[in-house]
Amino acid sequence: MPELRWHGAATALCLLGLSSPAAGPGGPERRANDREAEGQRGAVVSAEPHASRAGLEVLRRGGNAMDAAVATFLTLAVTHPQAGNLGGGGFLLYRPAKGPAVAIDFRERAPASAHRDMYLREDGTVDAEKSLFGATAAAVPGSPAGIVWALEHYGTKSLDELAAPAIRLARQGVEVDHFLANALAAKQAVLGRFPSTRDVFFVDDERPLRAGERLVQTDLAGTLARFATGGVEQFYGGATGERILAQLRAGGVAATPADLTSYRPVERAPLRGLYRGYEILSMPPPSSGGVALLQMLNILEDYDLAALGFGSSQTLHLTAEAMRRAYADRSRWLGDPDHWSVPVEGMISKDYAAKLRATIRADRATDVAPGRPPGAEEGEDTTHFSVVDAAGNAVSCTTTINSTFGSGLVVRGAGFFLNNEMDDFSAKPGTPNQFGLVGGEANAVAAGKRPLSSMTPTIIVREGRVRWVLGSPGGGRIINTVLQVALNLIDHGMSLRHAVDAPRVHHQWKPNHLFYEPWVLSADVREALGALGHRFAPKPSKIGRCQAIAVHEDGTRVGVADARSGGTAVAY
Repeated sequence: MPELRWHGAATALCLLGLSSPAAGPGGPERRANDREAEGQRGAVVSAEPHASRAGLEVLRRGGNAMDAAVATFLTLAVTHPQAGNLGGGGFLLYRPAKGPAVAIDFRERAPASAHRDMYLREDGTVDAEKSLFGATAAAVPGSPAGIVWALEHYGTKSLDELAAPAIRLARQGVEVDHFLANALAAKQAVLGRFPSTRDVFFVDDERPLRAGERLVQTDLAGTLARFATGGVEQFYGGATGERILAQLRAGGVAATPADLTSYRPVERAPLRGLYRGYEILSMPPPSSGGVALLQMLNILEDYDLAALGFGSSQTLHLTAEAMRRAYADRSRWLGDPDHWSVPVEGMISKDYAAKLRATIRADRATDVAPGRPPGAEEGEDTTHFSVVDAAGNAVSCTTTINSTFGSGLVVRGAGFFLNNEMDDFSAKPGTPNQFGLVGGEANAVAAGKRPLSSMTPTIIVREGRVRWVLGSPGGGRIINTVLQVALNLIDHGMSLRHAVDAPRVHHQWKPNHLFYEPWVLSADVREALGALGHRFAPKPSKIGRCQAIAVHEDGTRVGVADARSGGTAVAY
């Protein structure tokens, strides 16, 4: 079959229409080397330069990777409001230099008033307006509880110290870069609905802030200051909690103090798998990321992808077929393990992968339906950052408020966006959500339940030592972004920057389209894939924004921020 080979990151950037972040009109300057940095002692990569630098400064002052992660997290809540948050949730994977790895689940949770049919109209159709916008779309935030748990159990610094950079930036203001300005402009109609949002992000109540203008967040500074000294109890039960409840009730949600004060993060065992001698650590349910990632790697392990070549029609065909099977199983079997019997071990077993692999044909795309893994019983905006410290401790953290700016609703007097994570439930099993992902009964709405996620914070280990730390935002495309970066590193032997920058494809079972980035499919490769029966999305699109760190044999840490984002890598 015809093959397309890739010739490096510089070409990738050119073909994708990407470059190192540069200023929009009137916007702040960005150096070309902001996307890659290396040092012997520590590295931080995040979606925003202030956040990366805040984390690195903590490492310089003797903090560990978890301390730096908390500082980065809180700064993102100020400088990257598209996805950084106090009003959302996420997943954090921690692999200490000594001792067992842990997965911290601080996914948002449905309030007690939630029920299976809450987003259905009288005629049985889904009211997406209620699940996407305003107070009715919001689940109980998990981020504050999650980062405090992580800090108290694995950090060394005080919350007060780590929150200081974020508080300062919120009070003094930050210059709006073109990434934030473009996001505000794109979401103007949604954000403009809510007076509390316009008060923060609009000028004279008429238009969103533009590149080069200053974003000052006085209310958010106050929230962060209270949180820094009062911790979880203050956020969920004090003045901030009162403001959240008032905003939810004003939007028609029957929220109670117990919805907030009863929230707890959950520490879970990471998922572990082996791929060509590398240990893959990733997130368990209620994230679908780790299960789907390991399932796809298990399927692909029996193929010689290196010999087939990066970008060849056969490599892309086999990868897409693995993706389709994993996403079909995601739809059928995955949900909150505290509310649904999830057959995790069966889904990530080598034997089950062999059965799925046997259904793949080299000469055509095949029909795909959810499989039946052993143990099964019948019954777009996110952000990621990676940290490695001098001792070799590693953090991979993905956090979200779901859509860009979440529900669009800022909590009056608190200054942060509420999420719209309720849309990540299956409002009606079998009906796609905003990302086109189809969920089943396992992910139906229920009180106190955590919605299924695609977040895939991942750490790859070889011979007991961290080699790569990676993850990505991107809704349903997150898992396949992490998969392809891992394949580029392990199978195709790319440098981290080449692996992150190389163009990507995406298939999520339904709709039955192969999504692709510009120039990833040459004319002959596209023709060959079409002859195999693959259908293509109407137009190319960007897939994921991976933020990653490599640890070389000599101990050098190399951070790389994806060219598709405004991310920044820093190291020392």
